[in-house]
Amino acid sequence: MLRVAVVASPPVSMFNLAIPELLFNKVEIDGRPGYEVVICAPDPGSVPTTGTLGLHIPHGLEAMRQADTVIVAGTGEPYAPDPRVLQVLREVADDGVRIASLCTGAFSLAEAGLLSGRRVTTYWAHADELRRRHPDIEVQGDVLYAQDGQFLTSSGYAAGIDLCLHLIRTDYGAAVANTVARLALVAPVRPGGQTQFTQTPLPPERGTVCADTRGWAMRNLDKPLTLADLARHAGVSVRTLTRRFHAENGVSPLQWLLHQRIERAKELLETTTLPMDQLATACGLGTADSLRAHLVRRTGLTPSAYRAQFSRLGTGRQAVTSSVA
Repeated sequence: MLRVAVVASPPVSMFNLAIPELLFNKVEIDGRPGYEVVICAPDPGSVPTTGTLGLHIPHGLEAMRQADTVIVAGTGEPYAPDPRVLQVLREVADDGVRIASLCTGAFSLAEAGLLSGRRVTTYWAHADELRRRHPDIEVQGDVLYAQDGQFLTSSGYAAGIDLCLHLIRTDYGAAVANTVARLALVAPVRPGGQTQFTQTPLPPERGTVCADTRGWAMRNLDKPLTLADLARHAGVSVRTLTRRFHAENGVSPLQWLLHQRIERAKELLETTTLPMDQLATACGLGTADSLRAHLVRRTGLTPSAYRAQFSRLGTGRQAVTSSVA
């Protein structure tokens, strides 16, 4: 069981705290919890929040030293982080602990001197201030989350969900992360490079066009779908589909489709014994060579190495060898 310490510096965002508490506690491996989540604060006890709710946190910062992953939650006063938090962050970073931030928590990592020369992100409304205060950091203000070595940073609000699912996927594989996403009724794991949704939203009557088409595409990943196929299903032109799809999802239709095919391939590698050619066909990547090229580019692992590392077979779960629907 992996230990996650979530740091709550006042006034802390309750939403930021709820995300890791919810998602990590839904991970179950062979009937046992996959994580132990501990919320900690510089001053245990009553901790102010950014809203009107009261919060009692019994654990101090010592929990950070006992964790495999430390997550710094966003705070309503990000520009003057607690020196005690910064000191422990430096200590656990030196020990190689994985450290992540949600929303404005990135300012704590930056003030601790952990992000110099690294690619990071934060909530888009605070990105310029992070650049101004730390010109040595490469701030990517238009992505959901970023990882550079042992350090991960996310944008604001729901982007914390994407980062936590990414951590779960890194620890336990795509199948577990996708199961958690389904249990929590949130979107499957999205790529970190997907843009933050800061553009003007589409009118409500147009907002479901791409959602219906995404669902249809997910049910037909084994078919050689083209832009024309997606546009035909949506009942619009290719140009209109591309514009609306990017506005709703932050990526082009074909980028989104490739990401879903790779995620399906990873899940099948973890949960089936399908030969590589059959697996590549089942997720729409065509051939074993194509599967290998895409997976190595995305994960750094060959399909065989990925299966060896993340396979859920032989751990009490039923292997799937005949049905990949």
